[in-house]
Amino acid sequence: MKLKIAFFLLFGFLVHGQSPYPQDAFESPLDIPLILAGTFGELRSNHFHSGLDIKTQSREGLSVKSIGPGTVTRIKISHWGYGKVIYIAHPNGYTSVYAHLQKFAPKIEEYIKKKQYEKQTYEIELFPDYGELTVDKGELIAYGGNTGGSSGPHLHFEIRNSLNEKPINPLLFGYSIRDATDPTLVGAYAYPLSEDAQVNRANTKIQLNIKRQADGTFVADTLNAAGTIGFGIDTYDRQDMAANKNGPYAITQKVNGEVYSDLDFDSFSFAETRYLNTLIDYEHFGKTYQRVQRCFKVPGNNLSIYNTLKNDGKLEIAEGETYDVDLQIKDLAGNTTVLKVPVKGKRMPLEIKESPKKTDYYLVAQKPNNYDLGIARVYFPANTFYNDFYIDLSSDEKTVTIHQNTVPAHRNFTISFDVSHIPMEERKQWFIARLDSRLRPDYSNTYKRNNTFTTRTRQLGTYTLAKDTIAPKVRTKNFKPKQWLTNYRYLSLLISDDLSGIDSYSATNNGEWILMEYEPKTNTLTYNFDDKILDKTECELEVVVKDNVGNTTTFKSTFFRK
Repeated sequence: MKLKIAFFLLFGFLVHGQSPYPQDAFESPLDIPLILAGTFGELRSNHFHSGLDIKTQSREGLSVKSIGPGTVTRIKISHWGYGKVIYIAHPNGYTSVYAHLQKFAPKIEEYIKKKQYEKQTYEIELFPDYGELTVDKGELIAYGGNTGGSSGPHLHFEIRNSLNEKPINPLLFGYSIRDATDPTLVGAYAYPLSEDAQVNRANTKIQLNIKRQADGTFVADTLNAAGTIGFGIDTYDRQDMAANKNGPYAITQKVNGEVYSDLDFDSFSFAETRYLNTLIDYEHFGKTYQRVQRCFKVPGNNLSIYNTLKNDGKLEIAEGETYDVDLQIKDLAGNTTVLKVPVKGKRMPLEIKESPKKTDYYLVAQKPNNYDLGIARVYFPANTFYNDFYIDLSSDEKTVTIHQNTVPAHRNFTISFDVSHIPMEERKQWFIARLDSRLRPDYSNTYKRNNTFTTRTRQLGTYTLAKDTIAPKVRTKNFKPKQWLTNYRYLSLLISDDLSGIDSYSATNNGEWILMEYEPKTNTLTYNFDDKILDKTECELEVVVKDNVGNTTTFKSTFFRK
């Protein structure tokens, strides 16, 4: 009986287009119209976007409210990532998340600053006891900001299942977004997948020639194909009030009216989010920075976002047969863009033929792989990569090159350099660096033991040893030495490092530790005078800044304040 009831409930949701999530339980986290800079499930670097990015009118300081009654279960402050973020558990089984905040509401700010001063740290993560910090629906909890890995003022907003921490698309909870705009189709591609496969006389990926029709649909030129093939699309979605290129909600592939693949972004698990790199054509991304979404599933793809998969979304093309392929791109408002691809089963002499590039090293993904490159050793644990492939490895007197950024690494691998040629007294200043596109060294976290430096990374590319002998720079930003700061709300400094990067900093006033907030995007350290009552008119400020190899600068200055 329970099974029958569950079936009819689910059938009702599907027939009437209703969401299984509560529609009136939560209110908006902001008092302004919701305009999105980012959507749920959007394709990001190595992960799916787990919430909504809500525009805050290009400014900081807007009031952020709890969407429902609940208790604060987690607060975290970090230099990157979510920056300042707060988590609120609600009685109905959901948790809301608010990130990139400027600061918290007074009672929460007081709570966390007390902990920061106790631990003498800016970066902190706290888990208040359940019920210790309760909030009402609509209560002020924070102010919008731009902290962490944010590229501009906005509110990152999530709703999660409290039991398993899975993020859920917040738009499924009844939030209204103005959207009458169809998703945009940028391009489409056909992929020969089997050894004998071909498309339009090519055994490699081709871009489709598509044209927009009067009814708004797109039609591709007829493809002549044979063997096993698949399709991929480059697409984005826009809402009515913003020009941002956001992600679509769902993609469906039909062949002769039958669904071959169907995925949507209702929810996903953080544990699977890096498998995004199997959904996209990662080689194409590595060369063009365009994310083409495959409508077929490749080996190593463990994503749970598929509702339907027939033959992993791949087409088996038979000689003389015809196939009508419909690729449908949808947003949550129901706007749909359709690409029709006619396919004819016809094998033809190849005009474009590519063979896999072979190197001296064939990597079997399911086994551990260890390579000696002379100046360094590279170790790939089993399942570092999704598939077997010929890996390109090379070295010279100073560098090792580990393939190119055209193959995604799912797990960390290790690079170990022999440093026996470096004098012991100099090794502290040396580190392992990855060379960027301009051949500039970028610090990679370096573990030092005996005659070996080791780093763990998931980035392919060229690595070398670099030396940093220059200490960080520290200078005042909004005041001068021996200046009266009585009417100032805060003082700030600029800190920077030319090579290995800032590792840590600490500050004292008259010998007592003070909290300075670090914003790495602007290289700014800030002290808020409201944090502590200064018991002396003459203040001796001392700030110690250390880079990633231990070079240290101690900055001292005097200021006056009543």
